[in-house]
Amino acid sequence: MSKRLIRMLALLLAFSMVAAACGDDDEPVAAVASDDVDDVDDAVEGDDADDAAGSEDTGDAPEGDDMADEEPEPEVDAIVEAFDSNGDGTVTIGVAAAGPRDDNGYYQSLVNFAEEYSAENGFAAPIVSDNIGPAEAAQALSDLAQQGVDILMVGASEIAEPLADLTEQYPDIFWYCNCGAGFAELPGLAQATDWGAAIHFTAGVAMGGVLQDQGSTTAVFLGCCDINFEREAYDAVVYGLQAVDPSFTMEYVGTGDFPFDFDNAANATAALTNAQANGATLVYAYLGGALDPVGQLGSDEGMAVFAAGPADVCDRDISWTGGVVFDGGVYASQALRLIIDGELAEGSTYQFPTEVGLNGGVLCDGSADAQAMITEAFGLLASFDEDLYNDLGAISGAAYAGS
Repeated sequence: MSKRLIRMLALLLAFSMVAAACGDDDEPVAAVASDDVDDVDDAVEGDDADDAAGSEDTGDAPEGDDMADEEPEPEVDAIVEAFDSNGDGTVTIGVAAAGPRDDNGYYQSLVNFAEEYSAENGFAAPIVSDNIGPAEAAQALSDLAQQGVDILMVGASEIAEPLADLTEQYPDIFWYCNCGAGFAELPGLAQATDWGAAIHFTAGVAMGGVLQDQGSTTAVFLGCCDINFEREAYDAVVYGLQAVDPSFTMEYVGTGDFPFDFDNAANATAALTNAQANGATLVYAYLGGALDPVGQLGSDEGMAVFAAGPADVCDRDISWTGGVVFDGGVYASQALRLIIDGELAEGSTYQFPTEVGLNGGVLCDGSADAQAMITEAFGLLASFDEDLYNDLGAISGAAYAGS
């Protein structure tokens, strides 16, 4: 067993996952219709269909700590002895975030995870570098690595390019990437991904249930700049919406001034106002730093508002209608626990399943009919529905073609 894995096993016994989920379980009321298309290759869908589909549990969504079994905590001194590679008497986590650390969304969830774990164990506060763009990623990650960190968590694939060199340059650091869109496997990197099309299909069904309850037909997707993973998310949401009712429509509106600008609140709120004037009654904020401004404005205007990322969306001050969960902190804690189970090792990639309570569409106070539609959507994924898999695979394949 490698020294690094031994160190991880010592640390990770302390982790327990906390994931909040909203919603309950009713009988299905909506069926998904789809046409056969060619299967896409494993590079799009993940290692195999089982990874992409998730578990067969389609019952009630777990709430809060019910998702995780408590693990006995090791002595802090033993963790320090295992992980303290520079002899400073503590374990220091570095976090590299592509957006603002306080966005109340995807980026902040990973930062919060590192801060809470460190505080609980009396370790040094994490060292966080945020608002990292692809162009400055090499320098920012190198700077973090030189500040005495023992674990370095990279929050997104768009800033992962320098890892091929850095994992070799700093082999004593444990490198983890929450590379949702996927990244090349490296010997010194543990990474986790998810299947954006499957996650957003369930979200589209959730949004379709809300539009149906509203008696409306028009929604808007506020993103950045038509990046490949945005196209995958948007097309899958539309697919889910139209599985509920083919008349439902959703417009994509880019709000960024440059690539990966998910934080432009001025552009995003202006786009929301324009979309509402054009008849939209539901908004999906696929945003970072602009997430809360859009959610607050939409809620104030009486629109249905969906947030991208956080698992605790239903416990926020803003009255979110629901969310599309792919929470960086939940993923990180899950990934570390997977190492204990032998399902994620250095040099390998784990694709999270799409399953109730982990990710996908949630409603905070949805109708029984809308909740039942979400249940059925997860059930189709769990049953490996061939038509559904083919259609979602085609969505992913088209989004990433040529990238």
